[in-house]
Amino acid sequence: MKIRQNARHWATKKALTTPGLRSVTVAAMVRLHTSIFLDKADEARREERRDHLDDFFEATMDTYVAALEAGFPEAEAREVTHAQANFDFFNHGWVEMMEIPDDELEEHYRRYERFFELHGITIDDPLGEFRPADGIADAPATPDKRADGAFENAVAGFSDDVYVEDETGEVSVGGGSEPADVDVEKAVGVADESRDGGSA
Repeated sequence: MKIRQNARHWATKKALTTPGLRSVTVAAMVRLHTSIFLDKADEARREERRDHLDDFFEATMDTYVAALEAGFPEAEAREVTHAQANFDFFNHGWVEMMEIPDDELEEHYRRYERFFELHGITIDDPLGEFRPADGIADAPATPDKRADGAFENAVAGFSDDVYVEDETGEVSVGGGSEPADVDVEKAVGVADESRDGGSA
């Protein structure tokens, strides 16, 4: 999968692993990801998916931290959560929201198979043990869209590794090393609060 990595990603990683900052960052990350993926969906379908996506992305924040704690580099830990999302989108037939085509799902699963198995994650059960005890909101599926083959936002050809585009636009395998001077004030949520004078 091809993802981006810049100063804000490193700052957000730091915030998500810092007590006192995690909750505001999780909330902001959920809003951000829900917005990004709903923008890819048909306008008529957006609101009916919102609560499901909010719950799903909140659960993947725990996956991200667990992957970091397991020793995965930042880019791979983040890709794990993107794989989870794509499994969920596929299961619902939300193919227009997928970042990878359906024929690459298995390859992405196999690259993180040991981690996924450890936490009960499968393509059919994308959250595994990270599913909240009270579950997540339901949303209508569109299974017929899987047969259409129109994965219009999916980018193929990056299933063998994590490909990272840096701030200069250069793409490399695996991503960069964490900078020594990460500024947590640039994190999603933290940066927003600073800019908005502390408002929610």
